[in-house]
This record gives sequence, structure tokens and C-alpha cells, in this order.
Amino acid sequence: MNAQRAGPARNRVTPRGDIVAVPARGAWMGNRGRLHKGDGRRDVFRDHQTKAWLVCTLSFKDRHLSQWQPGHYTLLFFLDEAVAFAAGHRPCAECRRADYNAYRSGWAASHDGRPLLAREMDERLHRERRPATAVSRPVSAMDWRDLPDGVFVVAEERDAVVVGDHLAVWNGMDYAYGRHLPRPRGGVARVLTPPSTTGVLRSGYPVQIDESAR
Repeated sequence: MNAQRAGPARNRVTPRGDIVAVPARGAWMGNRGRLHKGDGRRDVFRDHQTKAWLVCTLSFKDRHLSQWQPGHYTLLFFLDEAVAFAAGHRPCAECRRADYNAYRSGWAASHDGRPLLAREMDERLHRERRPATAVSRPVSAMDWRDLPDGVFVVAEERDAVVVGDHLAVWNGMDYAYGRHLPRPRGGVARVLTPPSTTGVLRSGYPVQIDESAR
């Protein structure tokens, strides 16, 4: 057997936006353009081709999408929507139109009230997740009391998602959430989720969080 096909493919996304190889699949699919070379190898050679980083449903109108094909975008997978949002993705406007509209409305409500076009949101998210001077994934400073559920933070030097009164720590080995930590009652949090998406969640967007975080 070809060693390239012996293990899991590198197409799962972490909260920091890294693309890794783990057996788990996840609740959502998405893409950032064509990241693979299309020469028969199940691997990626870049982390994005476009500024539009999308979160899609696993199935839509009985379409069949082949992975690793020449000229086709690379299919990526996320444990849950909270992970996808932390990585810098947003809902797809085609296969998730209602969610896209809710996200766009939440964006307008948490900014200046003006609905933006998809490309305008993509430009903003691209700046927030990829500042030119950043060496690693950017982190924002925000008050713990202002953080909505579904936002990813750095706690005890581990990535974790906010869920009610606790934090669920990300377990990259299992591609799931592990131990729980108490949520601080005050102070400054180090937030991984892009500020604009954090505003969308704060406005009431019903982000999906995996049951392992509950």
C-alpha cells in the first residue's frame, strides 16, 4: 500500500487555523480554495488560496464532491462551528444561506449597523487572522465578562472554548474537547476567535459547539 494513503488525510482544521491529519471528520466541511497540487497526493502545500474561508454543510443538493482532484478546491473539515470560526472561517452563502444571513446581520449589529458584502467581510477577517507583522496566530485582549459562548481563548497556555460557566480545553490528539476549566469571573482574556466574529457571536448568533464541550 502507498504510504501516502496509509493514514488519515491532512484536511482537518484546528482552532488556530492549522490543517492537520487526524482520523476524526467533524460536523462541517469548508474550503479556502485549492490547497493541494492534484498530482495524486493527499496533502496540502499552502494554507489558503483565497480570502474567502468558508464553512459548509457536509451535504448539499445531492452534490458529490471528489477530494484531491486536479483543479478542484480542497475539502476541509471542522469538529464544530466554534472551531471553524476561531480559525477565521464564516458561513457559506450558498449551502448555508440562512446561517450566512444571520452571521451578516450579527456583523452589522456588532459594528456600525451597515450590512457588508461577503468580500468586505472576507477582507476584514483576512486582516484579523493574518496581520502582516504576526509571527503566530493573532490573539486579542477582551474582558472575560464580555465573551459569548463559542469563542476560543488561551487559558493556562491551552486553547479552550467558552461554554457557559466553564471552558472546554481543546485536545488536538483526539480532535475533540477534553478537560473543563472554570471560567474566570473577571479580568482580561486572550481571545483566538477573530474580533469581528466574536462580535457576531455576542450579537446572538447560535454557534454550534460539539457535545464534548458540554
